[in-house]
Amino acid sequence: MRTHGDDILEDIYDFSETHLKSLVTQLEPSLVAQVNHCLNHPLNKSVTRFEAKYHISVYEQDCSHDETLLTFAKVKFNILQRLHQTEIGSITKWWKKSNFEQKVPHARNRIVECYLWLLAMSHLPEYSNGRIIVGKLASVIALLDDTYDAYGTFEELQLFTEAFQRWDIRLTESLPQSMKVIFEAIIELCEEVEELTTESGNSNFVVPHFRQAICNLVKGYLVEAKWCDEGYIPTYDEYKINGMLTSCCPIFATTFVGLADFATKDVLDWILSNPDILRAASVIARVLDDMASHRFEQERVHVASAVECCMKQYSISEGEAYNLIHKDVEDCWKVINEECLKSNDIPKIALDCIANYARMAELSYEDHKDKFTNGELLKDYVSSILVDPFCLDQTVI
Repeated sequence: MRTHGDDILEDIYDFSETHLKSLVTQLEPSLVAQVNHCLNHPLNKSVTRFEAKYHISVYEQDCSHDETLLTFAKVKFNILQRLHQTEIGSITKWWKKSNFEQKVPHARNRIVECYLWLLAMSHLPEYSNGRIIVGKLASVIALLDDTYDAYGTFEELQLFTEAFQRWDIRLTESLPQSMKVIFEAIIELCEEVEELTTESGNSNFVVPHFRQAICNLVKGYLVEAKWCDEGYIPTYDEYKINGMLTSCCPIFATTFVGLADFATKDVLDWILSNPDILRAASVIARVLDDMASHRFEQERVHVASAVECCMKQYSISEGEAYNLIHKDVEDCWKVINEECLKSNDIPKIALDCIANYARMAELSYEDHKDKFTNGELLKDYVSSILVDPFCLDQTVI
C-alpha cells in the first residue's frame, strides 16, 4: 500500500521482505509455502477471485477454522463459478455464431483469455452484463490489434481508422473483407450497449463515450503502425503516452463501468479525462506486456516495444531497461494506491475495476511470460476458476 513520500512504509516494506526471505529456511513447510506465496503474490497486487481457492485451502488447514464459515465460502465460490460458466458459454456461442475464424483469416480464438481479464475487473454477480459484453469486445479487439500489428497495409489502416472516426461503414467498402467484418462486429456491440442502457436512460451518454473510447484505441494503434512503417523508435516517454491507449484499459473501463448500475455521465467523463489511476494502470499493463513479448515480436517487422524505446532514450542495455521499467511499474502502483485513498467522489467499484486491470496484468505477464498469447500458461487458473468446483457434502448441496 506504499505511496510516494511515505518513507515509513518504504522502510517497513524493505524490513519485512528481507526478514520473510531469511525465515524461509527456518519455518515448517506449510508456512514456507505461505511466505513464498505472500512474497510472490502480495494481496494488493493480486486478483481477489483468482486467489480465493488458495486462501480457502489455507484457512481449511488451520485447525481453529470455523466449519460453517468455511462451508459458506465454498458454496459461494461454486455459485459464482456456475454464473461465470454461463457467461463464458454465452460469449462462446456468440463467437461461433459470428464465424470469425472463417471470416477473418488471422483470427485467434482468445475467448477464455479475454474473459479472464473481465472476471478480474469484477467477479460480482451484478456485473454479469458487463463481463459478457466486454468479453465479446475484448475478443474483437484482439482481432483489431492483430490487424494493425501485422495484417493491414498502412494505407488500409489509415482508411480503417477514418471509418471509425466517422463511424461510417461505407468507408470500409474498398478494404479487405476481414476489416469489414471487424468493423461490423464493433458496430453490433455498440448497438448491444445501447440496447442495454436504453431502459436505464443512460444510453445518451454511455454510447458516445463507448464510440470515443474505440476511436481513441484505433488512433493509438495507427500511431504504432505509422512508427513501424517508418522504422521510427520513439522515446520511452513518448511510447508510454500512446501505450496508455493501446493497453485497452480505457476502452474496457469505459464499457464495463458504462454498463454498471452506478454509471453516470460524470464517472464516464472522469474516465475520458484520463485520470492518474487510469494512466498508471494502463502503463503497467502496456510495459509488462512488452517485457513479456518483445523478443518474440522483434523477430518480425513490429513496432518498437517499451524495452527498445527505453534502451534508446537512456542509452542503456536490455537488462538495465528491464530494471528501469520495473521501477516505473512500482511507481505506478504507488499512484494507484494514492488515487484509491483520495478519490472519494468516484465510486469505489470504478476505482477497483481499474486497479484490478493492473492486477490482471501482473498475473498475465508474471516472470516476463506472455500468458495471454501462450494460453497453456493460464490452464491452471482456468481449471481452478471456471472448471473445478469445491467438493461439498451432499447435505450441503
